[in-house]
Amino acid sequence: MFHGVSIESFIAGFAYGGTTVIVGQPFETLKTLTQLSSSSGKRPNIITTAKELYISSGIKGFYRGGTPLLIGGGLMRSAQFGFYNSVLPFMDTKFGKRTVDQYWLGCINPHVVAAGWAGGIGRGLVEGPFEMVKVRKQIVSQWKFTDAFNGFGVTLFRNSFLFSSFVIYMDILRQQLEYHEVELSPFFKAGICANAAWFTIFPFDVVKTRRQSGKFEGRSILWLCKDVIKSGDMYRGLTVGMLRSFFANGVSMEVYTVVERELKVVFSE
Repeated sequence: MFHGVSIESFIAGFAYGGTTVIVGQPFETLKTLTQLSSSSGKRPNIITTAKELYISSGIKGFYRGGTPLLIGGGLMRSAQFGFYNSVLPFMDTKFGKRTVDQYWLGCINPHVVAAGWAGGIGRGLVEGPFEMVKVRKQIVSQWKFTDAFNGFGVTLFRNSFLFSSFVIYMDILRQQLEYHEVELSPFFKAGICANAAWFTIFPFDVVKTRRQSGKFEGRSILWLCKDVIKSGDMYRGLTVGMLRSFFANGVSMEVYTVVERELKVVFSE
């Protein structure tokens, strides 16, 4: 850590992001196609969607839109973890570490919440344009440079809510594991908490995807929210989204843990 900035977390976060794309992109593509399927009047299941994609594009079709995320994924995860691990110790130093009796509902550390939102905002600022390009490539839709920030606001909000939820669940799980003296690998801790976080914010992800798809031009975020609720699509694509979240984040956290640990040793020398 240099002058309060967690350099090792920024670098380890970059490794996390690249790993997430490599492991999770096939599931991410299926999630996007499933979230948009109902807008065309069709509601195919995941197996049907996967078969159709394989027939039309082969294996490479599952990694469609992966290039912008491979480039941006490392950067946005770097910002996410770097901001979080820089803001959290700053909060603890500035205002004093929170004790359990100061936690909200007896289990939520307010400093973790604040640092989580900071990490989510950092990720969202980087991710917005890359996410839009990814969605357009996944559905094979044209885009132009002026579309780069289409859906930027909802992406920023989703990421802030998503990452703060993730670190809150991670902190609560840590408390429970310590209390019961149970060990759990980074893979399972990240997989479980990532799924809980995605379930919490999934309706926003559906709205974000539809906003960035270009298929709802002229429609406001409020209209899309109402439409998702009215059509019963709030959790459209949840199953494949959970599969992606669990495995991609689980494997990525194992990579993150190793890289961060090794960097701390290097920087301490």
